[in-house]
Amino acid sequence: MECKVRWAGEGVSFEAHTASGHTLIMDGAPEAGGSNLGPRPMELLLAGTGGCTAFDVVLILRKGRHDVTGCEVSLDATRAESDPKVFTRIHFHFTVTGRNLRQDVVKRAIELSKEKYCSASIMLAKTAEITYDLEIVEA
Repeated sequence: MECKVRWAGEGVSFEAHTASGHTLIMDGAPEAGGSNLGPRPMELLLAGTGGCTAFDVVLILRKGRHDVTGCEVSLDATRAESDPKVFTRIHFHFTVTGRNLRQDVVKRAIELSKEKYCSASIMLAKTAEITYDLEIVEA
């Protein structure tokens, strides 16, 4: 996997070019010299972790032939007070929508993601306490 990040030339705005051909802008808050042109790098890390685990949960449920029609993950994270300001706690709230989904089946999909498949959350668990809860919505 490759990615190129280039300073935009002013403030603390950067362009990231991914190997899959996508470009995104990252920027800092105005009080840090940024112009708020894009998400902060740590916000992207958190968003990527949410995307990684949601991806896993949907795939696991589909492979099990469960009728999943939606998956949303809200993440609430706490960072260390001093540098490096790593994540110290991340709570995931999963809202999984589908037909006749069982709590134990969805919980198992989340556990598999957390313990085996989601590289991002497994990596972040080295510094952060990872917790989750889940809600199932009947479609």
